[in-house]
Amino acid sequence: MNNITTLGELKKTGYRSRSIKEEIRENLIKQLQQGTEGFKGIMGYDETVIPELQTAILSRHNILLLGLRGQAKTRIARLMVDLLDEYVPYIEGSEIFDDPLQPISWYGRHAVDLKGDATPIAWLHRSARYTEKLATPDVTVADLVGDVDPIKAATLKLTYNDERVIHFGLIPRAHRSIFVINELPDLQARIQVALFNMLQEKDIQIRGFKLRLPLDIQFVFTANPEDYTNRGSIVTPLKDRIESQILTHYPKTVEISKAITAQEARLTADQRQRVKVSALLCDLVEEIAFEARKSEYIDQKSGVSARLTISAFENLVSAAERRMLINGEDETHVRLADLSGVIPAITGKIELVYEGELEGPMHVAVKLINSAIKNTFVTYFPDPEKAKKSKHGNPYQQIIDWFSEGNYVDLTDKLDDKSYKKALMNVPGLESFVKKEYPKYSEKEKLLMMEFVLNGLAEYSQLSKNVIQGGFGFADMFSSLFSSDFSADDPEDLI
Repeated sequence: MNNITTLGELKKTGYRSRSIKEEIRENLIKQLQQGTEGFKGIMGYDETVIPELQTAILSRHNILLLGLRGQAKTRIARLMVDLLDEYVPYIEGSEIFDDPLQPISWYGRHAVDLKGDATPIAWLHRSARYTEKLATPDVTVADLVGDVDPIKAATLKLTYNDERVIHFGLIPRAHRSIFVINELPDLQARIQVALFNMLQEKDIQIRGFKLRLPLDIQFVFTANPEDYTNRGSIVTPLKDRIESQILTHYPKTVEISKAITAQEARLTADQRQRVKVSALLCDLVEEIAFEARKSEYIDQKSGVSARLTISAFENLVSAAERRMLINGEDETHVRLADLSGVIPAITGKIELVYEGELEGPMHVAVKLINSAIKNTFVTYFPDPEKAKKSKHGNPYQQIIDWFSEGNYVDLTDKLDDKSYKKALMNVPGLESFVKKEYPKYSEKEKLLMMEFVLNGLAEYSQLSKNVIQGGFGFADMFSSLFSSDFSADDPEDLI
């Protein structure tokens, strides 16, 4: 239809005006009836957030997405654009994209009165019908609603009683569009009050100039629950005018979290081809976030963003890639020692409580990694605590005995594949134990599992795990008490 250029031609097609909420509702109905997938790329919300969001859209509601950081609130709002018509007509030259059949601005009404069916029209793509504003304390009413333009008044020789002197703000310019305000509580209370009439009474007031302007807007707001008691709050009358409040949440399973990380991680084609990442390492990266979300050292009201695992996974791959490049190898497999490379991704994305500040962010990050290893270990191998009491003998005993004789293993990021394999093969009983548990694994996978066994035994206090330059060293638990090596709990050595 975008070859139609005048109002008269548009009328002949039988085009009818719809409010944006009706438009989104009707397109959603078609989507549901056809079984078409909506909100692509949003994972873990199929049974919770998405049904509630669709219900709100069918009810033609303005929407508040309430949740902690990193829960895809803004992405959900942006994906609502897919529910708009591909193109809609507007009066050419209108700064608020007036509907040709229902103009609301002076310019639009005057154009139709003057030219009638010859009024020129243009077509607006749905990608241009989305406006997003981050709420900050310096946002003004003029930014959102508009202001009187004295230069325009003087140039056109107009009085301040003429609506043409108004310079429209972001919201009027979002007429017939989706308008999103992110972090709504950060908006000053007096600015939130300015939104009251726009949401319900459909009029705007600018410096005493009251203008009836029935704007057609789908409002979507996002907020963090902590903002209600921390930086600001949503004033009650405004909250009352937002018809649907939808609570978002973090992924409920490691599998969903892994899928999100795999989708969002930005890896180069070279990294994907040359750096191999096992399912174990993927599980451990996600488990770090799950541990963080229940850690006593981290402010749970602030949340632990899904961006933590995405950044951690990218760092993990890059740490392995760096080792590969230094050693002049063509490809490599990610090792557990490479987890030291994810620490910068953790420390920058957690907010510590007082106890956490005392421990220090580096220390807390190491604890999270170690806890993830400990919790994941028993899903792959027998519980070392129960194995000690087993009537059938401790399957780890030969490994522990070798270390008790004064032997040790150092695994650093400087080891090439041959040295890495030699270091692990030197431990009697380690290869045979892993081979018994996972007989079909390839050599690279078995080596990773052998390293995992050493880490797991250390987390269950069967071995000591010391931080050394660029990696970890494993030794007997008792002898480490008299060693001058730094322990894994000493964060300074990880820098």
